[in-house]
Amino acid sequence: MDEKKIEYAELDLLELLQVLWHRAWAIVLAAVLFAGAAFAYARYMITPLYEASALMYVNNSSFSLGSTSFSINNSELSAAHSLVNTYIVILGTRSTLEDVIEKAELDYTYEELSKMITASAVNNTEIFRIKVTTPDPYEAQYIANVIARVLPGKISDVVDGSSVRIVDYAVAPSTKASPNVSKYTMIGLLLGIVVSCVVIILANLFDDQIHDEETLTKTLDIPLLAAIPDLKATKSGRYGYYKRYGYYESSARKNTEVKR
Repeated sequence: MDEKKIEYAELDLLELLQVLWHRAWAIVLAAVLFAGAAFAYARYMITPLYEASALMYVNNSSFSLGSTSFSINNSELSAAHSLVNTYIVILGTRSTLEDVIEKAELDYTYEELSKMITASAVNNTEIFRIKVTTPDPYEAQYIANVIARVLPGKISDVVDGSSVRIVDYAVAPSTKASPNVSKYTMIGLLLGIVVSCVVIILANLFDDQIHDEETLTKTLDIPLLAAIPDLKATKSGRYGYYKRYGYYESSARKNTEVKR
């Protein structure tokens, strides 16, 4: 049996760059269209969310949890950070959030409210921030302040001798936290450039039409004997060549045409 011949296509990076350069208008158009679509999606289709936050301070030099006693001083920052984490866990419990729902007279369920609230320590200190994210900036402010008032009592019911104070109440945010329209637009712009470049490169690689004599002499390794000039194409200062299904143009600097 004859072994099958495997043909390898050699990619010319310079040629691909030239193809992209000649199709720069398509790349720019795709980038603008994708960026416009991303902008419209972020601006008009995504519900904007607002974030309000309140600051709480853990002030406790000694406390007891059940039958175990602990002591914290200024040198034990890691222990203080653990105490903050304990209070954050208490914040996310069902009983605390249901108490917040009742006090604030909210229509949310425990699960829905839990997804709106995040809490974390500020720079590993004894201060932690409570963030509430909702579509309404004033609602976010209201819920955050209700949590700040309810949480100290819930913590004192669990941790004996605890002291949690409000450092700063939440205020209604003036700017939305999400979506970031500029970020969406930039992602759309980059995506348009990438997609258009990939499409142009693939179209060039899978194009099996003969566009010029170099396709015959270099790619297909077929000797070129003669070329018939198209006299109708001389208005632009270049010669064109007929082929079976039409004609293609060639630059005047190529010397492959037959002299008349």
